[in-house]
Amino acid sequence: MRILKILYLIFYYIIYAVSYVINYRIVNFLKKIGNVIYSSWINARLKSSNGVINIEYPITLQGGKHIAVGKHFGTKGRLRLEAIDTFFGQSFSPEIFFGDNVYLNYDCHIGCINKIVIGNNVLIGSRVLITDHFHGGIDSSSLDTAPNTRRLTSKGAVIIEDNVWIGEGAVIMPNVTIGRNAIIGANAVVTKDVPANAVAAGIPARVIKIL
Repeated sequence: MRILKILYLIFYYIIYAVSYVINYRIVNFLKKIGNVIYSSWINARLKSSNGVINIEYPITLQGGKHIAVGKHFGTKGRLRLEAIDTFFGQSFSPEIFFGDNVYLNYDCHIGCINKIVIGNNVLIGSRVLITDHFHGGIDSSSLDTAPNTRRLTSKGAVIIEDNVWIGEGAVIMPNVTIGRNAIIGANAVVTKDVPANAVAAGIPARVIKIL
């Protein structure tokens, strides 16, 4: 599958070069072809997928063998998608699952050592962090270890149910379930469960409305 990435990079630099001299519509068409090639390369590195996916270059993918996606999965560029199975001698069994019609905007980061499930028809804004783990404990004993080598720990899985809308800049912390049809406001930090049909906002997030 490395050949697909090479083909995409060739496409990318050709498009960049000719964009100064040819029509925008032609450039946009060529970009779409390039994304098909790139998406196919990423798709081959995943555990499973169910139909066509659309992944915009570039993304950082770790542990694709632990990641499954549903139909019509799409993401803008600079996604970090990480299923971490080893870290400084620790071993994990991560699972990331995306349902159908999930879309992520630019610069999102999803990190998993335990389990993250994202349901159907979920819309995720730019710069959203979803994580099921912490990097070290929050105690004085952790200060004796450099931050980048502290042990990873998970308090529990993250479950995001169907039809959820997560606003730009939100952070979804470990051991959280976000119920069906919920809306998470921009820049909210979700540390506790959010019920179905609720609007949650703030730091830490709290329910401000039931729909």
